[in-house]
Amino acid sequence: MDPERLIYPLMKYVLMGPAMRVAFLPRVSGLAHVPRVGPVILAANHLAFLDSFLLPLIVPRRVHFLGKHEYFTGAGAKGRTAATFFRSVGAIAVDRSGGRAALDALDTSAAVLESGGAFAIHPEGTRSPDGRLYRGRTGVARLAMRTGAPVVPVAIQGTDKVQPRGQAVPKPGRVGLRIGEPMDFAGRDAGVPRGRAARQITDEIMEEIRRLSGQEYVDDYAPMPSDPG
Repeated sequence: MDPERLIYPLMKYVLMGPAMRVAFLPRVSGLAHVPRVGPVILAANHLAFLDSFLLPLIVPRRVHFLGKHEYFTGAGAKGRTAATFFRSVGAIAVDRSGGRAALDALDTSAAVLESGGAFAIHPEGTRSPDGRLYRGRTGVARLAMRTGAPVVPVAIQGTDKVQPRGQAVPKPGRVGLRIGEPMDFAGRDAGVPRGRAARQITDEIMEEIRRLSGQEYVDDYAPMPSDPG
């Protein structure tokens, strides 16, 4: 068996999962909205690096998510260990330089859904610099239209307090997840230019995340950070 598949349950159920529950005492509501089987897209706001681990560790399914390709390309034993860790917890490498690399990431994400898996995405594309909710990028809508998978909106709360920007190790504190009802976008691109449909769908998803999170909304894209975190 692939050793990375063995590491995942060890991390989720023995090591990281229990430790996270003790350290952050997560308040979770709406967990029943996540389908137990079949493809699903978990679309969440993004406040801290911790978010990418909180959601997969709380949701009772194996959840895949995108990770910067730098996490997978480190040199030496340390780099190989990091790459194995990120792949084992469900991360998929994405090159944010755009072009063909971004399309490859979309194809890989779609393959997860087409095989019946769960995929988590932060439509903002990067962490919020100030705690507000920023305009979503349309990759989430394109995935939904391409695969027919329902989108479950998720509001992550408090992670920016336990792990402020620039802080590598989070401190103990209370975090939360508010999970909304699945959103079905089947047929939304019928007779409508695909780009327009993608924008409309993304805006609807972001509005539901805003409603769940209570964040102030900014109708502009969040600036991509220059730091490696």
